[in-house]
Amino acid sequence: MVLRSAFGRALDALVQKAIPEASDAFERVVQRYEDTGQAYHNLDHVAAVLLWVGRLGKLNPRDLATSALAVFYHDAVYDTRAKDNEERSAEFARQELGRLGVPEDGLVEIVRLILLTKTHRVEEGDLAGAVVVDADLAILQAPPEEYDRYAAAIREEYAWVPEEEYRAGRTKVLKRLMSRRLFHSPLLDEEAGRANMRREIERLRHQA
Repeated sequence: MVLRSAFGRALDALVQKAIPEASDAFERVVQRYEDTGQAYHNLDHVAAVLLWVGRLGKLNPRDLATSALAVFYHDAVYDTRAKDNEERSAEFARQELGRLGVPEDGLVEIVRLILLTKTHRVEEGDLAGAVVVDADLAILQAPPEEYDRYAAAIREEYAWVPEEEYRAGRTKVLKRLMSRRLFHSPLLDEEAGRANMRREIERLRHQA
């Protein structure tokens, strides 16, 4: 399994010794995603974000490992009715990875990267942060039909929200993202992302 191998490689890079419990830890994080049953924020999303992390930045081995582990855990807690998913995901990562022997500086960085996926704002010069945030948002510049599937999956995750309220909330989120540059990497298509989002906003408006 590709995800299992990626998880193991990232752990090995940080702990630098055999970790018998690694397989169980991987299964626990997989179970978290399966338990949430989310239409978009699931293991397919994790796999896609990991691919983009590998493509977007020339990270050193340590930063690549902490970024990969942050991706594995960043949506491990995902409740669309809650406001603290990233914080709870970060705490789960710290507990799990701390038991596996990840050094404190590695844990601090993994937690930091997970929390960045809440705001998607990074400081100038934060290469690892920019890579993780860009990878998490890369779906925005996908081909229109793929973007539309993503938008439909997000609506499914918020099926409990009344239609009018969802349209207003989703439009607000999209406009907030569009108020600043979407991507740091030139490998991601800023204009394609904005075109997709404008199209979704227009569709939401016409649904009113």
